[in-house]
Amino acid sequence: MTTAQLTSPYQHYVYAYPHKTAYRRLPDRPALRSLWAAEDKSALSLYLHIPFCEVRCGFCNLFTRIGAPDGLTGAYLDALERQADAVREALGDADHVRFATAAFGGGTPTFLTASELERLCDIAEFRMGADLRAVPLSVEASPATATAERLAVLAGRGTTRLSLGVQSFVDTEARAAVRPQRRADVEAALARIRDAAIPVLNIDLIYGIDGQTEQTWLRSLDAALAWQPEELYLYPLYVRPLTGLDRHRTAPGPDPAWDARRLRLYRAGRDHLLARGYTQQSMRMFRRAGAPQQGADDYACQTDGMIGLGCGARSYTAALHYSFDYAVGMHEIRGIIDDYVATADFAHAEVGYRMDAHEARRRHLLQSLLQAEGLPVEDYRARFDAGPFDDFGSELLLLAERGWLTDATSTHLRLTPEGLAHSDAVGPELFSPAVRAAMAAYERK
Repeated sequence: MTTAQLTSPYQHYVYAYPHKTAYRRLPDRPALRSLWAAEDKSALSLYLHIPFCEVRCGFCNLFTRIGAPDGLTGAYLDALERQADAVREALGDADHVRFATAAFGGGTPTFLTASELERLCDIAEFRMGADLRAVPLSVEASPATATAERLAVLAGRGTTRLSLGVQSFVDTEARAAVRPQRRADVEAALARIRDAAIPVLNIDLIYGIDGQTEQTWLRSLDAALAWQPEELYLYPLYVRPLTGLDRHRTAPGPDPAWDARRLRLYRAGRDHLLARGYTQQSMRMFRRAGAPQQGADDYACQTDGMIGLGCGARSYTAALHYSFDYAVGMHEIRGIIDDYVATADFAHAEVGYRMDAHEARRRHLLQSLLQAEGLPVEDYRARFDAGPFDDFGSELLLLAERGWLTDATSTHLRLTPEGLAHSDAVGPELFSPAVRAAMAAYERK
């Protein structure tokens, strides 16, 4: 890593490890039945990916396409059903399979019609066996697609959390982020969500947009707070290759002035929310005091398995993380979706990253450390028969030297407030050399 990369607080948003750009095609196409045979399936996470949006925001590098030709969403749900049947068969005896949490993401799941959302819930519930009324169910939505009819379906099927991508309540900032929306439409969507009585409302906001000031940032926060959301996510703006904003970027590479502005806005937003009764769960996530918890008590993302359905979704076993092909460019994404819709055999893993014992330890450390509550040292020791400093002493000492890590003698390893602010540098610092090399070699398309 260069000095600029080491000091930049905005290197990589780490929501899972390893990143999909480290995945490669699996020549042996392992059978799902063999992959899951020895796995603990008593507390799994279920994720269904819908790769459609009405528009693609300028900052978006997610796996999604704009719109859908006639019949494509139905054909996609047909493929989801075929995949669900194959995966459910591969998991084996139903008495030993339980889903502890579920989520629909994308893309925009509410791009689907109300009847298609019913069908999506049926796939999760009746084909996969997830009891949607008994587990936390999170669904992503956009203001334009959060209609009363769709929300009624989601509420009726047990949705406990609705996450609305707003990004900014200031119309000029939304346009600068290439997100065509009006505040009046956003407010109307929020009113419909509250009318639907879904227990947890999350609002996503972005800082670092061109033209945004601390005053306009706080204005957006106050507009969100007026709805008393149970959760708020504050995201730094990234400009990634092949996105709409990237096409207009004149000087790619590190931008210290922009880094400093984003850090100022982050701190202003963090302090604003903390002063108003929110607790910080991670660099991005803030929860209102007294809001219901959304995580399952017996599921931990660091260790437990996940089933992902749909192209763009990942699945995790102890030995292999796998998915379908990944792309950012629109032409390639459309081709991958078309291939997925035409797939008849979903009984094999096609693309993935093989996890060895050391990568499993890294994943556990990294995904624990990026949460405000940190890593219980004894939990790590009980799981891996060694302490985190035994395995990653030099890397953790470097974080401590920067003032990003709490006292190493603590029973918990936690990031300091400044460490949380630099989470997007802490995460990449803990990537293994092998993952870093695979990501660097990835041919972006």
